[in-house]
Amino acid sequence: MILNISDYSADTSPQDDSLFERIACGIESQGYIILPAALPNQIADSLLHYLSILKEERFHQARIGRGLDQTKNPFIRRDKIAWMDDAHPNANLWFDWTAQLKQYLNRRLFLGLFSFESHFAQYNPGDFYKKHLDAFRGESNRVLTLVTYLNKGWEPDQGGELVLYAPDEGEEITKVVPTFGTLVIFLSEEFPHEVLAADRDRYSVAGWFRLNCSINQQIDPPR
Repeated sequence: MILNISDYSADTSPQDDSLFERIACGIESQGYIILPAALPNQIADSLLHYLSILKEERFHQARIGRGLDQTKNPFIRRDKIAWMDDAHPNANLWFDWTAQLKQYLNRRLFLGLFSFESHFAQYNPGDFYKKHLDAFRGESNRVLTLVTYLNKGWEPDQGGELVLYAPDEGEEITKVVPTFGTLVIFLSEEFPHEVLAADRDRYSVAGWFRLNCSINQQIDPPR
C-alpha cells in the first residue's frame, strides 16, 4: 500500500466537501488515509487553544479494555487522556466538522455512523502505546478511527510516530510523523497500530465514529 499525500492545504474551508471526498475515497479503496497538515487551520487552532487551557488534573492515566474490564497497564500504554466536552466553546468547530464528515461518509459509503467520541492524548517523553486494535470484530461499536495532531515544529528525528500495520498479515504500512494538523483515518476493526516513544511532549486528538447498537443485549454507550 502507498502512503497518501494530500494536495490540500490547512487553509481548506471546514465546509469543503473536497476534503471529505478525499477521505471517503481513501476509506473506500484501502480502508485508511493519511493527510498531512489537512485539518483546517481554524479547527486545529481551536483544538490547540482548548488543550492549552485544560487543567492538568483533567488528564488521567489511560486504560486498556472497555467498561468494567478496563485496567491500567504501563507495559502496554503510558499516555494520559482527557475526554473532550462537546459543549466547550473551543470544541464547537471540531465537533461541527466531524458531524459534517459523518454525514458525508454515511451518504457516500453507507457506513451507518451514529455518534462520535473524542479525547486529547498526552504522551510525555518516553511514553508509548504498544501495537493494538481500536475495536475487535463483532465486539465493539467503533467503526472508524480519526486521529489528528497538535504538535507545532515537530521534527522527524524526535520520534513519536504512529505506526500503521496491514490487516491480517501485520506488515508495517507506514510511519506517520505527528505534525500539526495531520489527519489519520482508518477502519477501527482492521488496522493494528502503535505509538512510538518521542523525545518531547506529544499531543493528539483521537476520535471514533460509532454505530448505534448494543452488544450481548447490553447498551454500549460512548467511552
